[in-house]
Amino acid sequence: MAEINCEGRSTREINSEIRRVIAAGDADIVLKNPLARHNLGVAILDPVRIRIEGSVGYYCAGLIDGPRFEIMESAGWGLAESMMGGEVVVHGSAGNGAAAAIRGGTVVIHGDAAARLGVSMKGGTVLVAGSCGYMAGFMGQKGTMIVCGDAGDAFADSMYETVCFVGGNVAGLGTDAVVESPGKDDIAFLDSTLAQYLPGSQKRGNDFKKIVAGRKLWNFDKREWKVWQEAL
Repeated sequence: MAEINCEGRSTREINSEIRRVIAAGDADIVLKNPLARHNLGVAILDPVRIRIEGSVGYYCAGLIDGPRFEIMESAGWGLAESMMGGEVVVHGSAGNGAAAAIRGGTVVIHGDAAARLGVSMKGGTVLVAGSCGYMAGFMGQKGTMIVCGDAGDAFADSMYETVCFVGGNVAGLGTDAVVESPGKDDIAFLDSTLAQYLPGSQKRGNDFKKIVAGRKLWNFDKREWKVWQEAL
């Protein structure tokens, strides 16, 4: 296991050292004293394991494809933005825009997520053990979002094919978002995902409500202008 002490180093130096130890063949890396620096571990494309012993700042683990990040405390804005694959696990809470525009992989937040969780996500899975802020799932195109607690206002606004599950209350649904009852396959998926990533959770699949797009905004036709106005 390679240890990297971040104290006294710039973000560029830390990221260069991560790449150096990966190139040397180390698959297990520990970052000590991260001191909430921004942009740590960006664009890592190798199937390595990186544990960060502390909190991180903005855009940690963005643009990754393959590694597993474990952040032992909290994360700032833009966690795992545009990730292609891999896992990012945060043991604390995450700031605005966590998992924005991800295309694959899994993001797990053991605390709460702030506003705009999973906006424009195009695949992958986002799991929040706590609650999330406003406009989560905005314009989500694919993928799955699971919020075990409560969700803020404008939840699932203007979505396409992203599927959301909420275990608590929703302050307000966004435009064209509708609530459905989870099916048997949904409940089985929720149970297996919670057992894998949140084994101590008291939630079960049948505790969740399912929220999807009502599909009124998927296509615009001038002949149906009144329908479009009503959806907006």
